[in-house]
Amino acid sequence: MNNLGVILRRELASYFATPVAYVFIVIYLIMSAAFTFYLGGFYEREIADLEPFFRFHPWLYLFLVPAIGMRLWAEERKYGTVELLLTLPVTPTEAVLGKFLAAWLFIGLGLLLTFPIWITVNVLGNPDNGVILAAYLASWLMAGGFLAISACLSAATRNQVVAFILSVVVCFLFLLSGLPMVLDAFRGWLPQAMVDGIANLSFLVHFSSLSRGVIDLRDLVYFALVIGFWLMANRIVLELKKAD
Repeated sequence: MNNLGVILRRELASYFATPVAYVFIVIYLIMSAAFTFYLGGFYEREIADLEPFFRFHPWLYLFLVPAIGMRLWAEERKYGTVELLLTLPVTPTEAVLGKFLAAWLFIGLGLLLTFPIWITVNVLGNPDNGVILAAYLASWLMAGGFLAISACLSAATRNQVVAFILSVVVCFLFLLSGLPMVLDAFRGWLPQAMVDGIANLSFLVHFSSLSRGVIDLRDLVYFALVIGFWLMANRIVLELKKAD
């Protein structure tokens, strides 16, 4: 656990050692505000909630999270430092968890810095802050799922651009499986139970449920399983690459 903490701190500090962290946070905050107040019609709706803010998060994360995750392992493999890291008294599990948690906390920091939008809606009205808090949790969990996928695919290649593209495609497929037009295409020839199973694979379904303030154990388990599965796959990929 001590090694895990060391890796976590090292990785988290590395974000702020370059302009990457500041560029990501500024872009994230600007786009969040633009989606909320302009595309989301925040003022036109005249409803005291943050639905316009959270509505665009899945699509915002579709590009921003892979941009963070693509460098986690691809950069290490490109410069050959991954071999050095794995020869240290650090287990692959500690390395995978340390890098993932550092990036997840960094994304969480960006999400936390959107608090002025939360303050704005409280100044203008009387929102249900419990629902908003649940939506923030849902957003962070969804970001964790996207990040776990991106980290695993980053470990599979030395090229960050390839890792980014693969991550966007896989994450998009997870989003796509919950869209009505996709489910309608399956309803004609698949049993309803299988259609429901496809829908339950989607980030959108579970994110929407939590962001409405409904804390369902099934949604929490879903995100935990997605993150756990892809981190386990990340560890296996590292072991395979180490054996090459």
